[in-house]
Amino acid sequence: MFEIAELGHTLKKSEYNEQIPELRTQLLLLQQELGACDFPVIILISGVGGGGKGQVINLLNEWLDARYMETFAFDEPSDEEKERPKYWRYWRSLPPKGRIGIYVGSWYSDPISHRVYGDIDDSQLSVELKHINEMEQLLIDDGALIIKCWLHLKKETQKKRLKELEKDPETSWQVTERDKKHLKLYDEFVEIAENVLTTTSTGISPWLVVEGTDIRYSSLTVGQHVLHRIRQHIDSRNGKSENINGISFVNINQQSLLDTLDLSLELDKKDYSDQLLHYQGKLNKLVRMAREQKRSTILVFEGWDAGGKGGAIRRITSAIDARSYRVIQTAAPTDEEAAHHYLWRFWRHIPRAGKVTIYDRSWYGRVLVERVEGFATDKEWMRSYSEIVNFEEALIEHGILLLKFWLHIDKDEQLKRFKAREQISYKKHKITEDDYRNREKWDDYKIAVNEMIARTSTRAAPWLMVEANDKRYARIKILKTVCEKLEAILEPGK
Repeated sequence: MFEIAELGHTLKKSEYNEQIPELRTQLLLLQQELGACDFPVIILISGVGGGGKGQVINLLNEWLDARYMETFAFDEPSDEEKERPKYWRYWRSLPPKGRIGIYVGSWYSDPISHRVYGDIDDSQLSVELKHINEMEQLLIDDGALIIKCWLHLKKETQKKRLKELEKDPETSWQVTERDKKHLKLYDEFVEIAENVLTTTSTGISPWLVVEGTDIRYSSLTVGQHVLHRIRQHIDSRNGKSENINGISFVNINQQSLLDTLDLSLELDKKDYSDQLLHYQGKLNKLVRMAREQKRSTILVFEGWDAGGKGGAIRRITSAIDARSYRVIQTAAPTDEEAAHHYLWRFWRHIPRAGKVTIYDRSWYGRVLVERVEGFATDKEWMRSYSEIVNFEEALIEHGILLLKFWLHIDKDEQLKRFKAREQISYKKHKITEDDYRNREKWDDYKIAVNEMIARTSTRAAPWLMVEANDKRYARIKILKTVCEKLEAILEPGK
C-alpha cells in the first residue's frame, strides 16, 4: 500500500517557490469563503515518526489565516480527560462551522500505538476502528469535511531522518521516545498502519498517502490536496457539482508506480524455451501437491488491452490438468449479475479445496473500466476499495493463495500489438473500436491503475507488477512467481 510513497518524490526549490505564492493566495481566498459556510473542516496529519508532520502543519498555519483555525496535538490524557470517555477530548476541540481544525495524530494515534506495543489485539483494534468510522461518519453526516493525510517514509529514510533531527540542537526536541521505539518496531508499525488506513479510508473520507522525504514536495502536495478538497466540498454543498470524482488516496502529481517499471527487460528465445519447460514442469508438480493438500489458488490477471494476459494464462493452463482449474473471463455483467452486488459473480466462482480459479480480468473492473467509463457512480467505485480488500481478506483467511498480476506495457507497444492482431485472421476478433477508443483515455486509466494498486496492494495480497513489453520475459516472471508462492505455502513431503 505504501509503495506510492517510497518512490523518491522530490521537488526542486525553484519549482516550489514558483507554485507556493499562488497556492497561498488560493488557500486564503478559500478560507474567507469558508467563513460563511455551514460546515467545519477537520484536517488530520498522521504518519511515521520523522515524516515531517510538524513541518507540514507549521506551513499550513503560515499559509492560512490563524485567526480562523486552530491546531491540536494530543499527548497522554490529563487527569480531567481520564475522568471522561476517551473521545471527550476530541469532541471538545472540534472546530465550529466555517473554521478549520488541524490535528496532529488525533484519534488514530492511540489505537495504532496500543496495537504496536501489544496492549490490544487485532480484534480490539477492529473495535477501535469501527468506533472511529462511526464517529467520522456522524461528523460527515452533519456536513463536516474530514481531510486525512498520512506522511510516509521508508525504514532507512526514517532512521536517517531521526538521526539528523536528533543531532541538531534546534530540532532534537522533535524526536520523541515514541519515535525511537516505533523505529525499532517499524515493520510491525507499518503493517498495523496499513490495516488502519485500509479500514478507515472510506469513499467520502479517504487517506492521502504522501512521501515525506522532501518537505517541499510533501507540504505542497498536502496544501494542494487541502485546497482541492475544500473547494470541492463547498461546490458540492452549494449544488454546483454533485461529482466528487478526484477524492484520492494518491495525488495525481505523484510519480506513477507504473513509471518505475523497466519495460526494456527481455528474454531471448533459447532462455525462454529452457525456462518455460522448467517452470511448467514445476508448476504441474506443485498444483498436484496443492490438490492433495487441499490448498486452493486464485490467480487474478489485469493489465492493458493487448498486455499479454491471455498468453500468460495459456502458459499456465497448458502445464496443469484441465480438471484442476477454471478460467473465468470477465466481461460486461449479464442481467442476472447486474441484479446483484458486483462481487456476487466473483463469489460464485471461488474454487473448491485444491482447485485453481484464474480470473481474466476481475472485480477490479469496478475501479478501472467502471470508474473511467462512468458505469459506476463516484460513491460506488470509491467505496469499493475497502470492499475489495475485505473480500480478499476473507479469501486469504480461508487459506486460499491469492496472486494478483498487473501486466504493464507502454502505449507504443500496445499500438504495435493492435496492428499485428489485425493482420492475423484468428486474432482479428480481439480488436474492436473500443480498444482504440480506450487508448484516448490512457492517462485516465493510468491514474485509476495507480490508485488501485496503492489502495489494494496489501501485505497479505500485494500486486505483482509485470514488465510485459517482452512477452517471453512476462510469461516466465509470472510462471516463476506462481511456483515460488505455491512452494512457500505447501508442506513438503505430503
